[in-house]
Amino acid sequence: MRGRMVEFHSALCVYDAPREIMQSADIITRVRVRNLPDDELDAYLRLEQPYDVAGSAKAEGLGIALLESVESNDPTALIGLPLIELTRMLRVAGLNLFEMQ
Repeated sequence: MRGRMVEFHSALCVYDAPREIMQSADIITRVRVRNLPDDELDAYLRLEQPYDVAGSAKAEGLGIALLESVESNDPTALIGLPLIELTRMLRVAGLNLFEMQ
């Protein structure tokens, strides 16, 4: 991925059983990866050990230094669950998160 633009896809589905309505989305996050030398990439892998994340680019840690730019309507999708899209879907399903407390 070094020096390239890469797309990450995060799929999300919410099913409203009482109304039998399904919402789904594919949240795309475009990431431009820096063109870093091998020694820096090796140091990152040694320090972060990001072997359990997509592309080994742990954006919530040192992996952010690997990235030149990030483009997304829902930046939480890069780290995990796309929370902006999820809260939109829950609102469409009739759930007001502010009234659930």
